[in-house]
Amino acid sequence: MSQFLIYFQLGLKHILNIYSYDHILFLIALAIPLAFKDWKRILLLVTTFTLGHTIALLLTIYGIIAVKVAVIELLIPITILIVALFHLFTAGKSGKKESINLVFFITLFFGIIHGLGFLNTFKSIHHGSATSKLLAILEFALGIEAAQLVVMLVVLILAYIVQTVFRFSKRDWTLVMSAFIIGVVLPIIIGNEIWLR
Repeated sequence: MSQFLIYFQLGLKHILNIYSYDHILFLIALAIPLAFKDWKRILLLVTTFTLGHTIALLLTIYGIIAVKVAVIELLIPITILIVALFHLFTAGKSGKKESINLVFFITLFFGIIHGLGFLNTFKSIHHGSATSKLLAILEFALGIEAAQLVVMLVVLILAYIVQTVFRFSKRDWTLVMSAFIIGVVLPIIIGNEIWLR
């Protein structure tokens, strides 16, 4: 049980800390156009993202794929930018009926990219057998899932307050939050060390 708590807490801390703002920004970007009534979709999005994250760890821990950290560190903010730009350009468009399958495939793919970003940290803390690594990854994934649900809940509460108390329209909320996220991730993309090589 103590090992479960160690990796579960590691998963929680991976998301719920000041240094993981990239994950938090991605979750905010996903949640921008959603409301409490969309709870099933939110749960599916979060679980799909966690699944992608877990697949990435499994593929890399077991040596199936190898990745360059600098490339992943560039791709992570690009995924956030893509989601924010999508919401910026589709805000308030009632005819927006994106394919659910496409949204979940993209979320899975982005989860894989974000999971690759945690590879080195996970390798440095776990050196056990193949079975214990699998168990640790699953325990870690549960912590990730719980933390992501906490972030989504906070975003939904904030959206509710802004839209009911301060009378922001859903469109205005989406535009402001999308622009904020774009403003945060663009400098990260531009300042990535990959451009300096």
